[in-house]
Amino acid sequence: MRKYIRGIITSLLIVLVLSGCSLKSEENAIQDAKETAKLAFEDQTPIKANHEVNEQLLYLPANLEVQSGDKTNLILENGDQTFIVFHNVIEDSNSKLNYHAAQAEEALAIESFKDEDNFGYIRILADDGEGYELQIGVGGVKITTYTTKAKLDKDALEMMKMAKFISTER
Repeated sequence: MRKYIRGIITSLLIVLVLSGCSLKSEENAIQDAKETAKLAFEDQTPIKANHEVNEQLLYLPANLEVQSGDKTNLILENGDQTFIVFHNVIEDSNSKLNYHAAQAEEALAIESFKDEDNFGYIRILADDGEGYELQIGVGGVKITTYTTKAKLDKDALEMMKMAKFISTER
């Protein structure tokens, strides 16, 4: 019986140690999300449209479904996670309007990126629970979602790809 209990305790300790080692700190998760957004912004690989909404071509990650939309707004969902896309068609891909509007003292991170043709940014706020509000923008396009620490960098990547595509497909 003692061997059985020791085995269970040893197994639990191993699981705790391994899971503790694999968890990112908030600081690391935010840093990874910023780096991922920057790399996606700087990536010059052409993104191909794979969806059409109201005669407008879009790039959407495979896991997202369009719930509603028009030329300036889209509501996308992945299970219980909602992504809100706003496209100010008056603003070009170099616009800083959404970036200036996104400034917030309580932001855990706000970082901008610029190249010859585009201006982009990432903003991360703590939400009321244990998650984060993530906003990605390129020019007149901004995309917002609520996400978890574990998904910050993945969501930042896909959102930057979408924002970049929409912003440059005018």
